Amino acid sequence: MEIGRQVHERITTAGVLCIGGKYFVAKRKAGGAVGGLWEFPGGKHRWGETPEQSLEREFHEEFGLEVIVGSCFHTHDFVNRDVLYHLQAFWVSTAQPMRFALHEHAEAKWVSLDELLALDFVPSDIPVRQTVCDLSFA
Repeated sequence: MEIGRQVHERITTAGVLCIGGKYFVAKRKAGGAVGGLWEFPGGKHRWGETPEQSLEREFHEEFGLEVIVGSCFHTHDFVNRDVLYHLQAFWVSTAQPMRFALHEHAEAKWVSLDELLALDFVPSDIPVRQTVCDLSFA
């Protein structure tokens, strides 16, 4: 990023859904800089939303899942195309874990911690994945 260039800031969220030692992850559709990579569901929050409301909306829009957003367990900042993102990761839960639809992703699945580590993740979610692993081994 060049000195003196205006930087915009946005809040983005990631939701980590874990049931019985399996983590819910989604693969982005092909195309673009992060196409074909895996991620924790979430996204940019809209004006007037809290990060928790953003995650509820994103899970519903992307997978048809109603989720309950728990505590924030990880935060970090990253820059992408002159935008400074403040990523907040939350634990989420759902009463309907096996009933999801794909609206915006190529694939979604439940994976073990070992499988989670083997997937090619979007760069912004790699620190989240590391924190999940650190907390799992603590």
